[in-house]
Amino acid sequence: MRMALRRGLAARSLARSRHIWPINPAAGRKPEGWPGWPEGKQFAFVLTHDVEGPLGLAKCRPLMELEMSLGFRSSFNFIPEGGYKVSREERGELTKNGFEVGVHDLHHDGKLYRSRREFENAARKINEYLREWNAVGFRSGFMHHNLDWLHGLEIDYDMSTFDTDPFEPQPDGVDTIFPFWVPRPLNVNSSRNSRRSGKDGYVEMPYTLPQDSTLFLSFGEKNIDTWKGKLDWIAENGGLALLNVHPDYIEFNGTRTDRSFPVSYYRDFLLYVKTRYGSSGWMALPAQVGRYCAEIQPVRASSVPKRVAMISYSFYRSDNRVMRYAEALAERGDSVDVIALRRETDTNSKRHENIRGVNLYQVQSRVRNEKGKASYLWRLLRFWFVSSAFLSLKHLRKGYDAIHVHNVPDFLVLAAWLPKLTGARIILDIHDILPEFFASKFSKEQESRYVRVLKWIERVSCRFADHVIISNDLWHKTITERSVPAHKCTSVINYLDTRVFYPRIWTRSDDKLIAIFPGGLQWHQGLDIAIRAFPRVLQRFPQAEFHIYGEGNMKEEWKQLTQELKLEQQVLFFDPLPLREIAEKIANSDIGIVPKRADSFGNEAYSTKIMEFMSQGIPVVASRTKIDTFYFDDTLIAFFESGNHDELAEKILEVLGDANRRQSLITNGLAYVNQNNWNRKKQEYFDILDGNTRPASGRAAKSVRPKIDGPTEVKAELASA
Repeated sequence: MRMALRRGLAARSLARSRHIWPINPAAGRKPEGWPGWPEGKQFAFVLTHDVEGPLGLAKCRPLMELEMSLGFRSSFNFIPEGGYKVSREERGELTKNGFEVGVHDLHHDGKLYRSRREFENAARKINEYLREWNAVGFRSGFMHHNLDWLHGLEIDYDMSTFDTDPFEPQPDGVDTIFPFWVPRPLNVNSSRNSRRSGKDGYVEMPYTLPQDSTLFLSFGEKNIDTWKGKLDWIAENGGLALLNVHPDYIEFNGTRTDRSFPVSYYRDFLLYVKTRYGSSGWMALPAQVGRYCAEIQPVRASSVPKRVAMISYSFYRSDNRVMRYAEALAERGDSVDVIALRRETDTNSKRHENIRGVNLYQVQSRVRNEKGKASYLWRLLRFWFVSSAFLSLKHLRKGYDAIHVHNVPDFLVLAAWLPKLTGARIILDIHDILPEFFASKFSKEQESRYVRVLKWIERVSCRFADHVIISNDLWHKTITERSVPAHKCTSVINYLDTRVFYPRIWTRSDDKLIAIFPGGLQWHQGLDIAIRAFPRVLQRFPQAEFHIYGEGNMKEEWKQLTQELKLEQQVLFFDPLPLREIAEKIANSDIGIVPKRADSFGNEAYSTKIMEFMSQGIPVVASRTKIDTFYFDDTLIAFFESGNHDELAEKILEVLGDANRRQSLITNGLAYVNQNNWNRKKQEYFDILDGNTRPASGRAAKSVRPKIDGPTEVKAELASA
């Protein structure tokens, strides 16, 4: 009757709970000052079992043997005064084999918390069983919980809560996938309620993977996809993956009833954990997690959504970095406002739009046609004034918790002066180091007056910010040497957002060979080098075309070069497109070209285009720059000498003409993207925004280049992708 009732209630609740179950994005926030898991493990993995009746007790041994055969250990929680009696020998067999024994309620009748007096009477008996069984962990029946009253138990940890589970009788989740310390209230007598002198609290460990009864009995699911998806999310966020499986509901003989599920589901899940996370997860018993967390006493992570504003002198829809940050925050439940530019040629865009949960305010129009310093500076100053006034008014109404400002220019961060005064956290994100960018754009020497002023502005802006993000490891070194202490600066490269650049299906039906370049059309991008290389490519592949998407101050000059070389039909210029549309264009191209100049700003400017090309399964030809050889090697990119259009033509012909070389670049590129993408790295950004960063060592972060030893590892990476 209880199971039938749960099925009915769960079915009614499922539709309105999809936004918080099985994943509540807000639960991924780390506790303040969280030091990570032991030995640098990515996340913790804990198995527990609640034994509800005699049937479950009889299945404990085969369940124990299954886990042992796969290298796992778990905690078995028994009801002291329920419908069965667990013997000393049965408990001893478990602990002898490395398993743990815990106490599961007293009677499992739903009455434990009916009154404080009844709880205290039950607590005395529970404490006796804890001592007799040498147990340190507890879980209530039906996941009922009262964390204040539990101080009356002699426990190291409790497991009676969950991060999110609206289908439980007491559905208030703790909204975190991390254990947290529950301190003893000041009015509780420690000596009377605890057998350990000085014991001042316990660790609460919520279960974070949906219970087997919810998935297979209430919803009748026929696979373990929900478990796998939630585990992957927990691993990405570095939390605790704690699973509660009931032996009572497992069927070992291969059949399935409406009150059971085949043991193959559980076995397959353990195999998935072992093969995918065997080396990166901390496979621990609850008592081990409890001891570790008792030492650090983590504070429960706040689930209150943050109010975040971003300012960027860019077009939001085509700015991968800004869009990636904003959508990630919106997905975890934060309120996000972005103040940006409006493309003057886009007559359909509105001044205020909501895009995937992000409020976009386009406060100023722009056409990228600046030729001189004066026109460039005037537009920047105008945007600074408008965005400062707009942000101040919005802050007075909303009270932002954090302001994330993206350069160029650096001084744009000063627009957050009012939020700064009222205690908001200020993040300066340096996409491009401005002194070097300016020197390249306007052909100035590093010691010129203009460049010296820009370096001074950089220092002032960095000091104003609470934390500085820099877009690659080479610039991290530059910035920390001249403008900001290392502990205030973090390198976060422009990781690929796999929600935008996911693998797509080829839809072209022509016989063309299309090379593609999407991005800014500035001199350091070196598009003229690629255009001069194209006549030689056409000699061998007359059906080839070069498609260029973007805008910038060199566009008209490069169009003129195309006309001089009589390539108007083969080298085609297109207006910029939103990122998701660009991904479609890349997926239907044959090769990606990144011809940056190594003797300019481009030598150290990280090119996100390379990973965009890789994600869509097309090979990449790129100039050999300092930044790209730092992150990539010849197994991932066909490099050519920067500025040499003849060698660029040779590399394009080599890749297009050699099927093995082309496939090798594609395969290795896909594996690289699977290891290095925003989905895996975004927690670093959340930590920065939430103020959970720890002091850095002062050196740049490690290279993100993956270890690709051969075909076997590549295939494994592709399989996991």
